[in-house]
Amino acid sequence: MKFRYYSAMTQVVLVGLVCFLCPGMFNAVNGMGGGGQLDPTAGNNANTALYSTFVVFGILGGAIVNLCGVRWTIFCSGFMYALYSASYIYLNHKPWDGSFTIAAGALLGIGAGILWAAQGMIMVSYPREEEKGKYIAVFWIIFNLGGMLGGILPFAINYHSEKDSLSDGVYIAFVVLECLGAFLGLALAPPSKVTRTDGSSVVMVKYTNVGKEVLEILKLFLNPTMLALLPMCFTSNFFYTYQFNNINAALFNIRTRGFNNIFYWGFQMLGAYAISFLLDWQRLQRKTRGFIGFAIVFVVFNAIWGGTLALHNKYPEGIEAGS
Repeated sequence: MKFRYYSAMTQVVLVGLVCFLCPGMFNAVNGMGGGGQLDPTAGNNANTALYSTFVVFGILGGAIVNLCGVRWTIFCSGFMYALYSASYIYLNHKPWDGSFTIAAGALLGIGAGILWAAQGMIMVSYPREEEKGKYIAVFWIIFNLGGMLGGILPFAINYHSEKDSLSDGVYIAFVVLECLGAFLGLALAPPSKVTRTDGSSVVMVKYTNVGKEVLEILKLFLNPTMLALLPMCFTSNFFYTYQFNNINAALFNIRTRGFNNIFYWGFQMLGAYAISFLLDWQRLQRKTRGFIGFAIVFVVFNAIWGGTLALHNKYPEGIEAGS
């Protein structure tokens, strides 16, 4: 029993559940477009603040996790997601005052940068090389269940409603789930006690010097392999505001936005599961698997953008004007 708790897979499932309850619920709220509000202005400004601080703490997050440990950084970061969702309850009652939501977005950017650094550390270091595709798929499926559940909630609650913004009750449900996710972070085992499937221990380097941490981070910007990943990192996130606010929020009401989210996040789960077989296929060299995986993602992404362009062209004056 003890061995199973300290196994790498158990720990990946646990961090998946944390992300199911925290970033997963955030994805559900954000996926509604404008944070589930009729007027997306406050949500857009909050996202601007969020990603401004996320950029900084995405870089510093690894150092913070190394110095403070996985459990406490995830625990503290999880509450930033709850605060962000709670800010929309305030916005429901004072829709002219988006300052609290924008400030909560900035704080969430700090927490998210640290949480995803901790998650990345676990996903890279816990599984064996030939199991990484499977472990990432398991995590991604659990994580995106949060987005699916967050789509089911507004769809079910507003099934007989034509409302264009989320009610306080839906936001409260998100806050409760995100607080639960934060506390679940404390259930993670210390990395030094985690064992892989072959019985080996996870090798972790413990840093205690802040200056050394900063230096190691700066060195990454001189690493050609790291820099080559930046365009792919950009393309994996920049489209969210357009898809959520300019399509989902502009063309659908709250009920149908939630319905769309069920499929949006559900197919991310399916894609992660499908590509995991390629990434762990040991008959191909690692580099070959990487190129094939990149080619698949390239084709699918551009096919999606082709379909999006066809949809957008139906509204010559813009989707919001046409809706």
